[in-house]
Amino acid sequence: MSSQTVSGTKNYVDLHIHSSYSDGTYSVRDIIEAAGQKGLRAISVTDHDSIDGYPLAQELGDGLGLEVIPGVELSSEIEGIDIHILGYFIDIHDSSLKSKLREMKDARYVRAQKMVRNLNDMGVDLRFETVLKIAGEGAIGRPHIAAAMLKEELVYSFKEAFDKHIGYDSPAYVEKLQMEPREVFALIRDAGGIPILAHPGVTKVDERLSEFVKDGLLGIEAYHSEHNVRQQRYYRNYSTRRGLIITGGSDFHSGSQSKTEIGGPRVPYSVVEVLKEAHTRFLKGQTL
Repeated sequence: MSSQTVSGTKNYVDLHIHSSYSDGTYSVRDIIEAAGQKGLRAISVTDHDSIDGYPLAQELGDGLGLEVIPGVELSSEIEGIDIHILGYFIDIHDSSLKSKLREMKDARYVRAQKMVRNLNDMGVDLRFETVLKIAGEGAIGRPHIAAAMLKEELVYSFKEAFDKHIGYDSPAYVEKLQMEPREVFALIRDAGGIPILAHPGVTKVDERLSEFVKDGLLGIEAYHSEHNVRQQRYYRNYSTRRGLIITGGSDFHSGSQSKTEIGGPRVPYSVVEVLKEAHTRFLKGQTL
């Protein structure tokens, strides 16, 4: 094992990474190799509406001595605001969770078809087959459509694709399958998992945090690539006062589109230890 692989002196984690099973460009193998090279001790592959990458991630992680925590990222909506919720230590064999994820993946496919039709009606001659080829086995998202538009030379950049065509309030935009946050909290908890609010500094829903806690939220992603030092401190302090779990991760999607690499920001392994303890208490029906 080289000096760059996992060792006892490496005590950082990344609990928010996307693979090609959703809208990331890295394969699960790429992610595990990158995490090993970074010397991370634990990671979680948190694909949008998909847990398909976990078995391989766990197998490859075991080979490196890298701890892989089962995770997922689910979308919800409240008053027009898109709110993302992470679920950790979910039972990937839970039948209700698997059924809902299938429904969400199917809805993403239909949504993508509608957006491509909207683009075609606007005179943007994008082929749905290109979107499917780029998405591969993953749940289709808007980044796949943007990548297809870029591949077919219909736009000059991802930014142009979102700003002019498929961003919120843009002409070709189609809403996702809608669930309220409390529904997602319940779905994750019923599957034995811990629901965590993703990047609250990005979604700007601080005024709803107390409501979310009452509805079943158990933690907050305080460390995130788009949270500045002040925001990290605020969410850590808020979580401590409310007895919430603190987590963090890079929200990595690709080498070219992500704001940081796998392993950034620096999230201590103690976050995983607290998450594990909370999960054990939760399964026993104890107060967190």
